Amino acid sequence: MHKGFRFTSALEMAGIYLVVGILVLAGMAVSPKFLTVDNLLSVLAAVALLGMVASGMAFVTYSGNLADLSVPAIMAFSGIITVAALPAGLPLALAAGILAGLAIGALNGWVVGRFNANSILWTLAVAFFMEGFMRFMWSNNQVYPDTEPGSTGVAFIGIFRTRVGPVPLIVLVMVAMFIIAHLVMTRTRFGRESQLVGSNRAAAQTSGIRVSRVVLLNFLAAALAASIAGIFLASMNKLGVFYLGQGYDFRAVTAVVIGGVMLSGGRGRVAGVFGGVLVIGLLTNIMQFIGITSLRQNIVVGLVFIAVVGLQQYRLRVRGKDYA
Repeated sequence: MHKGFRFTSALEMAGIYLVVGILVLAGMAVSPKFLTVDNLLSVLAAVALLGMVASGMAFVTYSGNLADLSVPAIMAFSGIITVAALPAGLPLALAAGILAGLAIGALNGWVVGRFNANSILWTLAVAFFMEGFMRFMWSNNQVYPDTEPGSTGVAFIGIFRTRVGPVPLIVLVMVAMFIIAHLVMTRTRFGRESQLVGSNRAAAQTSGIRVSRVVLLNFLAAALAASIAGIFLASMNKLGVFYLGQGYDFRAVTAVVIGGVMLSGGRGRVAGVFGGVLVIGLLTNIMQFIGITSLRQNIVVGLVFIAVVGLQQYRLRVRGKDYA
């Protein structure tokens, strides 16, 4: 990457962690319980699923494709398939759930990459189709795992509740996914090509980059992350159903944008996205201590998103671009 790009990107990432530091200080002022180990672990656990989804969504946004709005459907479908496949054994069920999500991601990546389809409209259409498909196939019913002692259903339900020492497994998985995403984005040819495609798709095509392949892999990355999160979500709720995952698309894009990834693509860092996830988690936790209801919390997070997108729009117009 260009040195100027790296410096600016690092500066933006430092800015998000400055916000994290300010929120930590604000939380300490609000409640003496804020900076306890239990509360901080609960903050991480509360945003772990969001972090998983955001670690994959970052690839789609970074490559200049805005967002994958089929993420909630991928989460729900992966969860349902996993629960339905549990009689075949836990490993096979988990594999089936991930493959089901990847199939949707492959379709999204192929259509957007090969035919240059509008990613927002296409993935939104896929989300509607998948919701209808799941409703039809399972007759609007929830799919429950077997809860007999010693069954694979019990083992599946225990996945979300597993701890490694005091740390929830979901937190460790989220951190691992961010580390892998960071390494892929910064240390591989695919990461460099994604940056070039996001910055200028036409120029990337001219330089010999197989843009359709890069776009396909980015959507597969988003689908893989959503599938893993969907399996954990189904384990948490002890069931699979078509509506699990709703809202994670917007929240993931919010974390990605707050973390400094430009909606126009080609700029940002995965480490900044992790900071964006922390900002949402800490802000939500502080509002809970203050006594702000969940409805009003969503309003606050939405206002933050609008402010950040507005700032991105302003900065890009200063640079001569027309969109964020």
